[in-house]
Amino acid sequence: GQHMAIMAAFERVRGNIIVTLDADLQNPPEEIPKLLAQIDAGHDCVGGFRLHRQDSFFRTYASKVINFVRRKTTSIVMTDQGCMLRAYSRAVIDAIVRSGAINTFIPALAYSFASNPTEVGVKHEERHAGASNYSFYQLVRLNFDLITGFSLAPLQYFTMFAGLASVGSLALVVVLLIRRFCFNLDRETFGVFTLFAILFFLLSVAMIGIGLIGEYVGRTYQVVRARQRYFVKEVFEAKE
Repeated sequence: GQHMAIMAAFERVRGNIIVTLDADLQNPPEEIPKLLAQIDAGHDCVGGFRLHRQDSFFRTYASKVINFVRRKTTSIVMTDQGCMLRAYSRAVIDAIVRSGAINTFIPALAYSFASNPTEVGVKHEERHAGASNYSFYQLVRLNFDLITGFSLAPLQYFTMFAGLASVGSLALVVVLLIRRFCFNLDRETFGVFTLFAILFFLLSVAMIGIGLIGEYVGRTYQVVRARQRYFVKEVFEAKE
């Protein structure tokens, strides 16, 4: 929902600098001049990160882990992905709209289009209005989107893992054969159990692969389908 709303706005905005902020006012609008100063200094994408976060220990710690994983798998560097107080130049917004991305995390998309991104610390206050928009599941989902949306790392890691697994299982078969036929050990337990163990292992590797392929195919399907993503009820703007 939130990303759709932002995309709908991006397709209609006319200004040279576009600022997004959270509806619950956890990042006070008084911090906006900090972002604008960075844009004036020549940056085309300015991310905010929350100073002295007022969130629970779990949420803060979870986002640290998530950031670490994303840094390792994609080229996106973002101190605080949950902070929606951000400023973008016109060129970056136009690139986002042209890309037609459907379920992508907008700050990450903007970062990938920006030529000179930067970050700035902003104040963070207790939640004034409403509860957190993101459940734990949504946070996990968002980061899965980030990693599959901005890199082929999962496919590459999977291929490497599958290769190692097949080498390992082959080695295991060789060891068992040598033990059975050269040293005459494991006579009772050899056959069925060994083969089942190898089969289950390879099956699990195949299932991981199928899941990953499904994720990429699903993305392709969403882009190809390209149906109407939202309907605008009314547009608030000052007429010149």
